[in-house]
This record gives sequence, C-alpha cells and structure tokens, in this order.
Amino acid sequence: MTVTTVVTGAASGMGRAVVDRFLAAGTRVVAVDRDADQLEALAAEAGPRLLPLAVDVTERKAVEEGLAGLLDGAPVRSVVNAAGIYPPTTLADYTAELHDRIFGVNVLGTLNVTAAALPNLRAGGGGAVVNFASVDAFAVSPGQLLYSASKAAVLSLTKSLAIELAPDRIVVNAVAPGWVDTPGNAATGRMADVAAGIPLGRVAQPDEVALWVERLAEPGYVTGETVVIAGGSAMR
Repeated sequence: MTVTTVVTGAASGMGRAVVDRFLAAGTRVVAVDRDADQLEALAAEAGPRLLPLAVDVTERKAVEEGLAGLLDGAPVRSVVNAAGIYPPTTLADYTAELHDRIFGVNVLGTLNVTAAALPNLRAGGGGAVVNFASVDAFAVSPGQLLYSASKAAVLSLTKSLAIELAPDRIVVNAVAPGWVDTPGNAATGRMADVAAGIPLGRVAQPDEVALWVERLAEPGYVTGETVVIAGGSAMR
C-alpha cells in the first residue's frame, strides 16, 4: 500500500524540506500551498508521487474539497502543518486585519487541514499529525507580538488534539524551530548576528527540522509533545 502524507506550506522553506525528505523515503505527498506557480514547478521536478493542491489553508471548504478530490478516500499516514506567516507586529502597529491573517494561517489553517484529512487518517487505522510551532511560543522575540501568540496557540491546540484524537490512534505533536536557514530568514540580514548567540554557533538547516518532522510523523507512543529545535538558544 502506498504511504501518503499531506504537507502544507509545501512549496518553499521548511515545508519544501519536509516534502523532499518524504519523497526520498518513497512516500506519496499531497503538497498544499497557496502559490500555484511554485507548486507547479515543484510537481514538475518531483514527479508523479507528488500531488499538488493549490489552496489557501484558511478556507476550510476549499481544503476539504481539494483533499477529497485528490485522495478519493485513500488512507493518509500523516499530516504536516508547516504553512505559516510571520509579519512583524507590535502594540503600536498591529491591526485587526493582520491579527486575522496571522491567526488564520497559523492557527485556523492548522485546524482546517487536520479536520479535512481526518477521515483519511481514520481510513488507515490511525496516523500522526505534526504541527509547526516556534521557539517564539516559549521565548518571545521583539516585534513578533501576534506571531508569538499564534504559535503559543498552536502548542495548546496540539495538546488538545492529542487528547481528542487518541481514541482514533492518531498522535499529535509539534516542532518548535528557532532560526533556520530559509530564504525568508536570510532576507532579514540578521543570520550571522543571530548565529553568534546560539550555543551551537549556527542556525539550523531546513532538513534538520524535516528530520524531526519525519520522526514524529511515524505513529508511536509520544503524543501532545513539542520538540524544540533551536541549537540550545531556547530550552524548556
């Protein structure tokens, strides 16, 4: 039987690293992203085991219809909610629109995709959900007022979903990366300065995060937990 996983935020950054790792392991990947052009390029490169789904994760009905159309009831082993946005906000400049967009993608999007894929997880007799939180959920960064709050919400819903889905033999865990060498982080121009303050002396590579996602995506006895991947810069 073909093993299938659903990955959001799949077209770039850490989501793309997760997709690459699963494909290398022979897994079929439903790659979800709102950037249709990047998804098309990814699909052309990856081949037939990648099923692209261009959809906004904040639109629950669109997500449900898209997954149902692609999967047609087929079992899913794991769901990886990597889609996220992190525009800077403070008390002085936040807006209701920014609040709704950040929480929409980071929190509501996680719930929408998990809910949409639940019948497919149940069809396989159980599985795993891996959510992307952040070290900012534990040790907030200046200028990330709403982002930090949204990722703290992801921690809470991870625990709640772990309890709710346990009877279905579905484990739910999260990863909380610190600084990672992605194009978005590199564009800040702060990578060298940040690396100097990390005990291990460097930022993470996307595949290092993807490795932990792959481990947590294998159903086991750990559920409701968050793995901090931050080189020692944040501990709990």
